[in-house]
Amino acid sequence: MTELLDEYEFALCLTHDVDRPFKTFQAPYYALQERDPSHLRSLLNDEQPYWQFEEVMSLEDDLGVRSSFYFLNEKRLWEKGLREWLRPESWKLYGGRYRIEDERIVNVIRDLDRGGWEVGIHGSYETYDDRGRLWYEKETLERILGKEILGGRQHYLRLKRPTTWEHHRAIGLKYDATLGSNGGYGFDGQYDVLRPFNDEFVVFPLTAMERPLLESAGSTEAALRECNRLLDEAAANDAVMTVLWHPRYFNESEFPGYRELYVELIEGAQDRGGWVGPCGECYDRLELEEMIQ
Repeated sequence: MTELLDEYEFALCLTHDVDRPFKTFQAPYYALQERDPSHLRSLLNDEQPYWQFEEVMSLEDDLGVRSSFYFLNEKRLWEKGLREWLRPESWKLYGGRYRIEDERIVNVIRDLDRGGWEVGIHGSYETYDDRGRLWYEKETLERILGKEILGGRQHYLRLKRPTTWEHHRAIGLKYDATLGSNGGYGFDGQYDVLRPFNDEFVVFPLTAMERPLLESAGSTEAALRECNRLLDEAAANDAVMTVLWHPRYFNESEFPGYRELYVELIEGAQDRGGWVGPCGECYDRLELEEMIQ
């Protein structure tokens, strides 16, 4: 791989896809599924168990790291045709999403940026093959942020190769972090970033997502062993390792174990001499090294 400057053994890129920071229709679903009415509290008061921005920022601040937050600007269900309203899948895709212009979202985007975190785009469901919509979402986010963004990841890891990357590059994005699996994890022999056009546009393959990692391992203890195995593999191969933790999984009461795994990855990478940070900063380091060489 291209070495990330001589002082580091490998890189661990931390990313968060911001899908549903507010618990909406999930509340009655979980209440029925688990026979636990406490899930309904978020519908009756101001409690928002999936709003974990401050928790993640505090945790990462304590560990001395920063990460990438990718924000979604999904279409509303009312923007779809009546036929879509009758499809249960459409409610999952478009219902209960947040508005990126919501004052609470705008404030947290700006707080993240001021604190040194990277803000990027989480391209909505159809933008993997809709350049116009992707450009609109990028422009909207940049207007809120007050500066240009470097990259992001497509929603549901939807990717049409190389078309999606052509769209990203054409609208001025420098990297994409979509390439990966919703159901598995690991390097699959891919230890470096990709340059699909042999230029400055970079692809960060996704090594692990929180839920497939823990569910495949079967227990927190087994998942911790897998985290350490992945870190050892990264260190042995000078790898660029990218992980995805959705913010809601930092809610320990509903998702026990996920926060512990995240901390283990960061501390384990640091103990092994790895660089840890957001994809945007990793991209800048890679490009600087390309210029030096």
